[in-house]
Amino acid sequence: MRLFSLEGKLIAALAVTVVATATLAAAATRWLGSAWLGAGVAVLALALPAIVFARSLARPVAALIRALSGSVTAFRDGDFSFSIATRRGDEIGELVDAHNELGRVLREQRQHLFQRELLLDTVVQNTPTALVLVEPGGHVVYANLAARHLLNAGRALNGEPFDAVVAAAPAPLAQAIADGGDGLFNVALDDEDETFHLSQREFKLQGRAHRLFQVRRMTRELARQEVATWKKVIRVISHELNNSLGPIRSLSHTGRLLAQRGDIARLTTVFDTVEERTRHLEGFIQGYARFAKLPTPRRETVAWAPFLDALARHYAFTLREPPPVQDACFDRAQVEQALINLLKNAHEAGGTADGVELAVSQGQREVRIEVADRGSGMSETVLANALLPFYSTKRSGSGLGLALVREIAEAHDGRVQLVNRRGGGLRVALLLPTAT
Repeated sequence: MRLFSLEGKLIAALAVTVVATATLAAAATRWLGSAWLGAGVAVLALALPAIVFARSLARPVAALIRALSGSVTAFRDGDFSFSIATRRGDEIGELVDAHNELGRVLREQRQHLFQRELLLDTVVQNTPTALVLVEPGGHVVYANLAARHLLNAGRALNGEPFDAVVAAAPAPLAQAIADGGDGLFNVALDDEDETFHLSQREFKLQGRAHRLFQVRRMTRELARQEVATWKKVIRVISHELNNSLGPIRSLSHTGRLLAQRGDIARLTTVFDTVEERTRHLEGFIQGYARFAKLPTPRRETVAWAPFLDALARHYAFTLREPPPVQDACFDRAQVEQALINLLKNAHEAGGTADGVELAVSQGQREVRIEVADRGSGMSETVLANALLPFYSTKRSGSGLGLALVREIAEAHDGRVQLVNRRGGGLRVALLLPTAT
């Protein structure tokens, strides 16, 4: 037990009171000749001083407790500026010191948190990626500078209904948002086509579900990827030519020697090998030439029912809804080839064959043909590069399937959209104008 502890002070005060009471009682008993009278006189005489003494001891403790209670309430409200001044050497003093230290630590942590939030806000506000955070009620609660310039001509978006913002946005962006997944879309800005990547994520903020939209400009990155891809193409073609021309050159020399010797039997084998290597090289070159020399589309009236029946003979699919009654107008052979490529990819995506679906919808301005699967989908990197020529994640892939689909769509003044599906899989939409 410490000498200046709260317990020690109370025991000392009680001891003084008891000794004083006993002394006064003894003196009063001797003077009055009665122990009961002496005790009564002692109690009456010391009652008021004892009350005053007790109040004097409790008053500073009660004041400190009230101060601590008020300070804790301020801490609860986020005000950490309170501190209590005291010089007590007991447990109350230690509690006050711990309280003041807690306030100091909370102030420092709050200052550090404020600095980190300021740094994060500066980074987010100045990032080239447009960020929009939408609360469950459908209102924008946060939008950085890039989002303001892209969606609202530089004006603030906080508090605006997100549906109204999307309605005023370019149609490809609105469609990409409506699809509910990640995807690429093109928007004409300053008389140039710009490619954007949309990413949508849901998360809980303060116990409420929010949705974050990220729109990233991909034009420059795609241009760099395209240059890198063409360099890769040149290396691939050079490698393939060398692999064929080297053996042909060697076999030609061998054939000349065999012809001089009159070895006709072995000469036939040489010619067969040269023919096989030549046929392989011809097929390789023609495959790339077909992509590079896509003819101008010959638009014609196409009835949907026979067109889809013919398509189903190449790859099976589930028709999600009946096709439109009105006929379409496009190059039948080219669009069929594009859809064959999409259906082939869907069957090779890793999902079940029953999960491959096709849907056709026809509006006033465009025809939308969707091919969907339940495979593994695409990562953000693959999604951003999937439409580039010669880009492929398959070991034996040529990288021309989706690129040819894009070329056919653009030749029809249309476009292609790739979006990861909720629950897994990929949805590829071929959008063609209805105008002839």
